[in-house]
Amino acid sequence: MESNRREFLKIAGTAIAAGAAGTVLKGGVAEAGAGPGAGGKVSRDEMPKGMTFLTISDKGDYSLGVKTDKGILDVRAASRLFKKKVPTTIDEVIHGGDRGLSALVRTALGSDKAKGAFLDEAKIEFGPCVTNPEKILMLGFNYRKHAMETNTPIPTSPVLFTKCNNALNGHNGVIKLPTHVATKFDYEVELVVVMGKTAYRVSEEDALSHVFGYCTGNDFSARDLQRKTSQFLLGKTSDGVAPVGPYLVTADQIPDPNNLRLECYVNGERRQSNNTSDMIFNVKTIISYASQHFTLKPGDIFFTGTPEGVIFGMPPEKQVWLKAGDKITTVIEKTGELKFALV
Repeated sequence: MESNRREFLKIAGTAIAAGAAGTVLKGGVAEAGAGPGAGGKVSRDEMPKGMTFLTISDKGDYSLGVKTDKGILDVRAASRLFKKKVPTTIDEVIHGGDRGLSALVRTALGSDKAKGAFLDEAKIEFGPCVTNPEKILMLGFNYRKHAMETNTPIPTSPVLFTKCNNALNGHNGVIKLPTHVATKFDYEVELVVVMGKTAYRVSEEDALSHVFGYCTGNDFSARDLQRKTSQFLLGKTSDGVAPVGPYLVTADQIPDPNNLRLECYVNGERRQSNNTSDMIFNVKTIISYASQHFTLKPGDIFFTGTPEGVIFGMPPEKQVWLKAGDKITTVIEKTGELKFALV
């Protein structure tokens, strides 16, 4: 099991440090597909490309980090050092574009005086790689084998539900289990899609052009609360049960989000292993479908469903639910390794 995990982690990390200096799309054009709730077309700066972002947390104060070959660039520190006004949080980048960020990263990488602005990743406290989504949208039963293992009919349209922002959590975070109301806790590795442009009634052909980037996520669930009523919300949105990260990888680095290997481990034991190609509704279909019903905003995120291997899909006699002390590792090719612990 451990050898399989090490092999996969090598694959998963291949693209993480690539393109550290970043390039940008040319031409800050008006957003396509802006809907009624978007206030029309809005001029935007260029979106960064070839960059891998993360959120640095300093006692709950979030700031922007960029993964490079020299370590994690503390963008706020580099901005002060070189007296350059640039976005210093991931929310500012998603909503406002590059605005000199890529140039600052290149300057820091080429300057000896920037040494102090590069941090040792092992010593960083991570926040959620997306910190302020207006909407956290979830997909239920979106992998064929997962639907089969739970005896759920194959959906004929995307099954959408939500989590709330209180559920957001980061890499190396901790989930405090709500054991006063639930006992059946479960993992779900999921590819997370982060919107970068306002989208309303977009076509499938145009859907991926509205994506800012991708990250690893886990739709941690309390199954007894989820099944308590016909609505999933109660079992899906306890505090901290939506860890995302460690990185947010710009969309240009993942041209096909439906060809990514994804796995989940519990205390080092592999529990889930599949490919995003097994989705019933692929990423462009999900975005287009949702945008027919409501306006998607920059920073909105989709958890796109989980493959087979969850505890909920096992026979009752084999269901050993997660407990305090368990450690979960969630890995998706090209987007990194997300870890969190249960207490």
